[in-house]
Amino acid sequence: MDLHQLFVLRELGERGSVAAVARALFVSSSAVSQQLSTLQRSTGVALTERSGRTLVLTPAGTALAAAATTVSTAMAGAEEAVARFHDEPATPVSLSAFHSAGLAWFGPLLSRLAASDGPALPPLRCGDEDVARSAFPALVADYDLVVAHRLPHDPFWPDRVTVTPLIYEPLDVALAAGHPLAGRSSVSVADITNEAWIAGHPGFPLAEAVNVVAARAGRPLRIEHRINEFFMAASVVASGAAIALLPRHTMAPSPGSGLVLVPFNDLRVGRQIDVLSRPETLLRASVRRVLDELRAVAGARPAG
Repeated sequence: MDLHQLFVLRELGERGSVAAVARALFVSSSAVSQQLSTLQRSTGVALTERSGRTLVLTPAGTALAAAATTVSTAMAGAEEAVARFHDEPATPVSLSAFHSAGLAWFGPLLSRLAASDGPALPPLRCGDEDVARSAFPALVADYDLVVAHRLPHDPFWPDRVTVTPLIYEPLDVALAAGHPLAGRSSVSVADITNEAWIAGHPGFPLAEAVNVVAARAGRPLRIEHRINEFFMAASVVASGAAIALLPRHTMAPSPGSGLVLVPFNDLRVGRQIDVLSRPETLLRASVRRVLDELRAVAGARPAG
């Protein structure tokens, strides 16, 4: 059983189509199909099947793809042992984050790495990926570390990714500085249920957070705007046209922004921020170094 063929099978399971695997591996779709056919012949069982026009894994293929993860982890462990033995230079690390996390942490993380003493620093490559909650796990195919967020009651991340909890960040009510409630130390759900609201698009964590408020209120909120990008939402809030939920720390308003954040006094609502990775990725010393530094940067902020 060829290791590369197992890798291709795993990629099909995670990327969802032969074309996506071919793009990721920089080969033709026919080359991917040939690798899968050869692997299937060697195992003697059907590993793939057609679902419409898409090739998907059978139960046997899914089981073998999961075993490929174990094989990859073992191989990565062996490669890391050799790298440590020969004292090779630190390998590059790729990191993605949704926008507010990247804005809050990319700069301090890069500065912290540049200022630290000790072994050679791993080159860090940062990327912004603000996607629906369900799409975060797939990003581990393209990045070593993926900063993702979800609400505490959302389904947990799939077993195929390793999860490192980062912080729990409360969500507060964002109000224009001139709003009648802006001077309060806290607000109740009843105080704000009649307001015009900004919510994110369905499937994104902040859209679901507004639903938590509606559930406590016992009736739907009046959603006037659907905006995912926090700075756009903050601009609309500052105009006085609507209110929103914004993260307490990563979106703390600056002086003169025309915006204030006020916590709830009768509802706990927030997001859990985690770092996702492939299991074998954390065997690399350079990745562990970046993750440790990221946890230090995020932990420097208040937790509640």
